[in-house]
Parts: sequence; C-alpha cells; structure tokens
Amino acid sequence: MFEMTLITMGKLKEKFYTSAAQEYIKRLGGYCRFTLLELPESRLPENPSPAEIAAGLEKEADAILSRIPKGAWFCVFTPEGKTLSSEGFAEKLREVKLSGKSSACFLIGSSFGMAPRVKERADFRLSMGPMTFPHHLARIMVLEQLYRAEAIQAGSKYHK
Repeated sequence: MFEMTLITMGKLKEKFYTSAAQEYIKRLGGYCRFTLLELPESRLPENPSPAEIAAGLEKEADAILSRIPKGAWFCVFTPEGKTLSSEGFAEKLREVKLSGKSSACFLIGSSFGMAPRVKERADFRLSMGPMTFPHHLARIMVLEQLYRAEAIQAGSKYHK
C-alpha cells in the first residue's frame, strides 16, 4: 500500500481544526498508509530580524530533512511553486506511484517559510495559489486535497 507522510510545523490547537484534520486522516486511511508528523516551530522573538528568522529556519530544516522517509518523493508547499488543479494534483500523484515510488512526503513549512536547502531537496514545489492562508487552515486544505486526489484516482464520486 502506498505511504504518505505530511510534515507540518507546529501543532493544531483549535478543536474545529483538529476535528477536520482527524476526519481527512481517517478518510485517507482507506487509500494509503498515512502519517502526520508535527514538528516544533523555532521560537523566535516578537519582531525577529532576518538573521534570527534564517537561523530558525535552518534549525527547522535539520528536523525536517531528518524526518523525510527514505526513498520518498518529496513535495513542499511554497508560494513560488507550481499551481495545479485538483485533477492535476491527482495526476501528479498517479505519476509518482507509476514511477515506482512507494511513498510520498509533503511539507507545510512554518509561518516564516522554510530554509532554501529544504526547497532545493524537494522533488516538486507546489503552490496553493497567490492567496495567503493561516498555516492551520492550510493543513486542512492539504489534507482535503490529498484525500480528493486519492478519490479522483479511485474514480470515486467525491470529486464532482
């Protein structure tokens, strides 16, 4: 069975976000082995300098890069990434599976983004569009799109 991992920075606190995340994780279980890894964000001062932000992102990069499953196709969500429709995303995942990969790993970085070396390590950079979303909401949106992509591939009526 295909394995998917979603790495996120920080934990969900609001009950409505955790409930939504749990629902999509449960649904994904019907299509793949799914793992959610919540890594701690670097603690930064109230108004961090660019150097403090860069140092925090580098610290996070060490944690992120060490948790990518060996041999997994790695995709980061970043504003400068490629935009895909839901069908296009489903097709991209299908291509990954057909390429012989048995797992995929996705990353939603922290509120300051991610270190350049994490983006360079990625096999694919994906954008959620030009709008800015809270990271907790972005997590729900990514989980829903992962589920939708699997449902599209399976020919489910979920995607209309």
